[in-house]
Amino acid sequence: MKNHVKVYLSYYGYGEEDVVVCECGCGGVANQVHHLLPRGRGGKDNIENLIALTMKCHEKAERGVDHKTFNEKLIEIKRKEFYGKIDKADLNKTDL
Repeated sequence: MKNHVKVYLSYYGYGEEDVVVCECGCGGVANQVHHLLPRGRGGKDNIENLIALTMKCHEKAERGVDHKTFNEKLIEIKRKEFYGKIDKADLNKTDL
């Protein structure tokens, strides 16, 4: 199991066999953990930078036609979880 998946599961208290709902709001069962800020661009394996997605949503986040807008939505979801309500201007920050 990859480190970022271990970090995610451990933080939320999930086991490998637990059902995790996709955090984008689609209602699907998540089976992948996505880095909001990719590791290649300095993203870390910390919980604030990780979000559980279905394979379809993960594909949309990485290669979808409108992947930039979708990723902004995912960042907003995660930041609200950790920091409460945020301003749209905060979406441009890459300090995840």
